[in-house]
Amino acid sequence: MKIDGKAYRTIWPSADGRAVEVIDQTRLPHRFEVLTLHDVEDAARAIERMVVRGAPLIGATAAYGMALAMRADASDAALAAAYERLFGTRPTAVNLRWALDDLRALLRPLPVAARADAAWRRAGEIADEDVEVCRRIGEHGLAVFREVFERKGQGPLRVLTHCNAGWLATVDWGTALAPIYMAHDAGLSVEVWVDETRPRNQGAALTAWELGRHGVPHRVIADNVGGHLMQHGLVDLCIVGTDRTTAQGDVCNKIGTYLKALAAKANGVPFYVALPHTTIDWTVRDGVREIPIEERDAREVTHIQGLDAAGEVVEVRLTPEGSDAANYAFDVTPANLVTGLITDRGVCSASAEGLGTLFPDRAVAS
Repeated sequence: MKIDGKAYRTIWPSADGRAVEVIDQTRLPHRFEVLTLHDVEDAARAIERMVVRGAPLIGATAAYGMALAMRADASDAALAAAYERLFGTRPTAVNLRWALDDLRALLRPLPVAARADAAWRRAGEIADEDVEVCRRIGEHGLAVFREVFERKGQGPLRVLTHCNAGWLATVDWGTALAPIYMAHDAGLSVEVWVDETRPRNQGAALTAWELGRHGVPHRVIADNVGGHLMQHGLVDLCIVGTDRTTAQGDVCNKIGTYLKALAAKANGVPFYVALPHTTIDWTVRDGVREIPIEERDAREVTHIQGLDAAGEVVEVRLTPEGSDAANYAFDVTPANLVTGLITDRGVCSASAEGLGTLFPDRAVAS
């Protein structure tokens, strides 16, 4: 995707090939800054602080974190330590574990002297693969958009999305936003309702920034507006991403997704989830009971960041002194509320049977 006419990914090797550069998403939308990751600790902190976020991008960053660790020390002990440090950064997104397992399986059998180059090469492959996977998600999602648009018969296709599942959440293109970009580029009239997505405001800060830079018509709404819009026929389609999808089709995504799915079901609005195959956790069947839900710092709820009148980025307190806050970062939407899963292999029902049609090699009996 492009920023002011220049093509960017969210993560890329530095010019000297000794470090990794990422877009610092904690500074968006008011500042565009690039941060350099020099070692595994830098990569781990970038994931923990949400400098990088979104399941696919977390996985790519973890892969590069392993590669940076091998550049410094490629011993068995260092490999194990890097794995554990990165694995502990975020508990919910399954891409993190997938990428780390991929790198560890590759590196363990290799001679120590060969590990650094192999890790660096594989991290780059994972990033490239993610771009292609997201492109295919976009193409399959575009077919869904065209079908809904044709049924509607007139006017813009009004899409509601939650959190940020655009190119900032991946290496490029995005998941839920990929078909939006492709529809817009293809000349399909599309307008996007952008949930603000409290408490970190990834919708208001990141999705709106992305869509605006690409020229896609959109309006930011408070999180509680979606149900009202659906009641009044102002939403034609909901599409969100996911950080982990179970073998039965339950989806774990940013907190608030479940409520949108309930409202969509009550109002007959199609509710789609876009995901790469790396986000499917074939070991989990019951998402509500088995997926660990990250609880983050209460300060994300009690305080908010914005731009003051002088153009400076400042943080202010929202809540009274002494009022504590709970900050659950994700919720699980049961499969029966999901119209369909849009994957890099195609579209299927949110069920073991549906996933089995696209992934027969990984199918799990219901």
